[in-house]
Amino acid sequence: MISPDDERYILAHAYVPEHIVGLMTGISQGEPFLIDGYVGFSKDNSVLLVGYPLARSFDHEGFGRVIAGTITSFRPEHLWFVAPDVPASVAQLCQARESDDYYTLALQGFEPKARLRRIVQKASRALTVERGREIARDHGELLSEFLDREKPGPRIERLFLSMAGYVASSETAVVLTARDREGAAVALYVVELAAAQFATYVAGCHSKWRYAAGASDLLFADMVALAWEHGKSYIHLGLGVNDGIRRFKKKWGGIPRLRYEFCEYRRRDPLRFLASVHRMWG
Repeated sequence: MISPDDERYILAHAYVPEHIVGLMTGISQGEPFLIDGYVGFSKDNSVLLVGYPLARSFDHEGFGRVIAGTITSFRPEHLWFVAPDVPASVAQLCQARESDDYYTLALQGFEPKARLRRIVQKASRALTVERGREIARDHGELLSEFLDREKPGPRIERLFLSMAGYVASSETAVVLTARDREGAAVALYVVELAAAQFATYVAGCHSKWRYAAGASDLLFADMVALAWEHGKSYIHLGLGVNDGIRRFKKKWGGIPRLRYEFCEYRRRDPLRFLASVHRMWG
């Protein structure tokens, strides 16, 4: 459990999307906590630990102690953590691993290339952008089309399925919708504005059934405008994920800013697991 002052402190020092308490609780329904300058979320017998310290540099030994303390305090059956690196002594506990990079776009001095401006201008003649505060029925249809078409992994699927509930519970989430001349939704972005320094691209998709050229670029341009309007220094674009998404983010000036490592552990023998943790960290 954290206090309103704790949340304000976290948002003032946030630099990855997982620091945003409202975003993470809206998606995971977990209870936020702070442990030695790290943010975590617990639900039932599961814990997600965000291994990006709020007010100091990451160090392997300190983070290892935080992992040990979290396990001792919560005794989770299922532990996930994300961090810029995985301590060697903890790596042996990881039953699933993923590696990627966070991409960001600095807004100071940002000027899209002429080709992108032409794409956006052309798209704006056929489409309009709407800013809203809810995931409506036609947004749900877009999300369902994306999931049926792309069949992403379970974590991405859970993210998209959580969008309606998360947006409804958030005072700082904005839904950007590209609509065609008939008013049909052809693309959407969900953007989070809670962090002091940055706007966060949370999720987005476009229709191939009602495909509209340049719809995603038009929404990207409006996301930049929205971030400027709210005084943000940069936009957090999330992970690279795959070649196509990386190309799109780089096309708009996004760069890999910070390493991302994901570890998942499911406990099999609680006593043996705790004993191994204490052997590692004392």
